[in-house]
Amino acid sequence: MKLAVSAAVLVVVLASVWLGSWQWDRYEAKAERKDRVEQHYSADPVPVTEVLTSEPVPLAREWTRVEARGEYLPDDLLVRNRPRDGVYGYEVLRRLALEDGSVLVVDRGWVPNSPQGATVRPDVPTPPSGSVTVTGWVKLGEPSLDRDPIEGQLSSINLQEAAAEWGGTSLLGGYVVRQSETPVAAQTPADLDRPDVGIGPHLAYAIQWWLVPPAVVGFVWAAARREKRERLASAPAHDRSGAEPFTPRPKKVRVWDEEDG
Repeated sequence: MKLAVSAAVLVVVLASVWLGSWQWDRYEAKAERKDRVEQHYSADPVPVTEVLTSEPVPLAREWTRVEARGEYLPDDLLVRNRPRDGVYGYEVLRRLALEDGSVLVVDRGWVPNSPQGATVRPDVPTPPSGSVTVTGWVKLGEPSLDRDPIEGQLSSINLQEAAAEWGGTSLLGGYVVRQSETPVAAQTPADLDRPDVGIGPHLAYAIQWWLVPPAVVGFVWAAARREKRERLASAPAHDRSGAEPFTPRPKKVRVWDEEDG
């Protein structure tokens, strides 16, 4: 019984420590993201080529505000299942050919599903023609969701999959969420929501999980003490000390004593 209780306590302690560490990692990730957004979101824009290269952009540069100049290339890609204000639609990706010959993916914003349903391509506003200056924020490419491709659509903003859909175009190692375009088009997709910088309850959850081990150990120790007191209280008077009762050893009789007797 004691072995089973000890094993159960060990499992609870280890699980609580692991869950607390997991919540702490989530708290740190959200806190770091909050710092990145607050540091970069309203900063003066820098040239996009100072941030993006052909290599994947470092996480520390996410949300850097940049400016890019070039011409939009044909063909949008629509990223499906994207919510905005509780409504699902698409984010609209377009390639921007920069003056140095590199190609940047610009997320121009959000459009709702077609009134005829999600299987029908919605109307997408046309971007400005000729030379365009785009101001926006750098984002990292997203992981692939490994879903069957639909022509003209993506399930995530995975830059390798986007390049394949665009016929193998070489793309910079991050994309830009549009804040503004100059010249301004007659119509544009809706702006994306400002990034959420909330850190959630993860820190509180981590502390709560880490308080479980001492609470469990304290409870088990108190229960063991109470059980011992109850056992001693119900034992015979001579046994209440918890020690074995004293039994005198028989006196050893020597052989010559027996003969004398």
